[in-house]
Amino acid sequence: MILHRVIRIFGAAFAAPLSLWAQEFEMELPVDCNLETQCYIQQFMDHDPSSKASDMRCGHLTYDGHTGTDFAIRDPRLHPNGVNVIASASGTIKALRDDMPDIAYTSARAQELVGKACGNGIVITHDRGWETQYCHLKQGSISVKVGDSVQTGAVLGKIGLSGRTQFPHVHVSVRRDGTRIDPFAPSGRLSCNASADTLWNIPVEYDEGGLLSLRFFDHLPKIETLRFGHDTDPITNQSPAIVIATFGFGVQKNDTLRLRIDGPRTTLFEHNVTMDRNQAQFMRSGGKKLTRRTWRSGDYHATATMVRDGRIISELKSVITVP
Repeated sequence: MILHRVIRIFGAAFAAPLSLWAQEFEMELPVDCNLETQCYIQQFMDHDPSSKASDMRCGHLTYDGHTGTDFAIRDPRLHPNGVNVIASASGTIKALRDDMPDIAYTSARAQELVGKACGNGIVITHDRGWETQYCHLKQGSISVKVGDSVQTGAVLGKIGLSGRTQFPHVHVSVRRDGTRIDPFAPSGRLSCNASADTLWNIPVEYDEGGLLSLRFFDHLPKIETLRFGHDTDPITNQSPAIVIATFGFGVQKNDTLRLRIDGPRTTLFEHNVTMDRNQAQFMRSGGKKLTRRTWRSGDYHATATMVRDGRIISELKSVITVP
């Protein structure tokens, strides 16, 4: 049995919707999951008109030219049936695509994805010239058809890996009369500290980065194993090694990542690393090889801690029992 405990520190909450926006267009979150425990926002819309990039809080959770908001799954293993994508507002299905495979993007696929970067997706038209678009849905999961009227909260499909993406998520973009709008800052970025208004019908916290999963392995895993939630062999008393690996997002240069394994009698492994660059997603791992006949029976506790400017911004704990 694996136990997870998460410690997370957020920035200030976004302000409640201004009456002008609330009267004209209001949105629910487009994913049927909890943003604090099950899903998270990987990237926001880019507000920097230059070749650089910054989000609505002047942060680094975006990339140059990013036109929407990316909602992703923290640990795909915990959602064997997938995560539903839902309509953020009532409207009419204008267009959709549902025949593209769920395959992670590589440069070798660039040509085949020209004009299809969205992958499997849906466009919904709303009143007063508003549109929402949902991209990268799972192949075969779309449950609506063109011309259907949908209500806020209606299931559209499931988060997938189709189109130009390297991790499972849904990219949501908002347009008004063809102009792209950031739902976190529909009036444009007015302040680096907080948005002046929002289209969301509930306050949404700005998560400045953090750890998403922490797992035990008997070897050093690849990042794809954590990113996609692949299963691996359980730890036994004869496993060749006891290794932990943590997967996270939004790490910044000079952040410190601490990894630790405490065994039944002593600390098995401890390592601190200072990150050398900003990374949208990252993995760090480490552990100890078996140097005796068998591992001691008992509980092995893992801790991963992400520190920024001397403060803990994220921490995960896991425990396994070796018989």
